Amino acid sequence: MAREELTRLTGNGNGTCGEEDCPNVYRAANGSIIIQGSVSGTFTPPAGEALVEIPEDILREAVRALGW
Repeated sequence: MAREELTRLTGNGNGTCGEEDCPNVYRAANGSIIIQGSVSGTFTPPAGEALVEIPEDILREAVRALGW
């Protein structure tokens, strides 16, 4: 799936966090939520999965964008 196919729920695309360099939350056409964040080494997840860290304010912004 290409980034262009996702709806960006956080950030406005301007400033230091405007491209691919910060945590973001996206929504896929099928309704799935895609999270972009820093890789976390808290524990090793199962094969095919990953852990990411994302600040609470980014998640709150995504929830507001979704109207939840």
